[in-house]
Amino acid sequence: MPKYQFAVEVFPEYLPDQSDPDNEVFGFAYTITVTNTGDVPAQLISRHWIINDARGHTEEVKGLGVVGQQPLLRPGEAFQYTSGCRLRTTSGTMHGSYFCVAEDGEQFTCPIPLFVLEALRGGSTDTSLNNRVLH
Repeated sequence: MPKYQFAVEVFPEYLPDQSDPDNEVFGFAYTITVTNTGDVPAQLISRHWIINDARGHTEEVKGLGVVGQQPLLRPGEAFQYTSGCRLRTTSGTMHGSYFCVAEDGEQFTCPIPLFVLEALRGGSTDTSLNNRVLH
């Protein structure tokens, strides 16, 4: 039986130059690498995100593809993209899933692990601590 599976790696980053803390605007970027770890070519069709800020505000985002693309990945191939979001608090989390369809017509969901978005205090631009992924 074929294996239908994508693996997801996420590297979040705080963007101080796209933030305005005095007006409660905190910009973040996240770079995602999606790798086909299965044994059948498959296409990423759509995304579903759940974004939470530190005050408990939740935003749900659904849409076709990622950054305007619906990549078809053969076994072992990867697709990387960078996107972003803004929060009203200095920290939050994101997680979600991708809806995928294999070349043979099989549909499957690929989970996107929960990751932390965190603006460092004190004006530091060192974002090395922000690259945390919770499993």
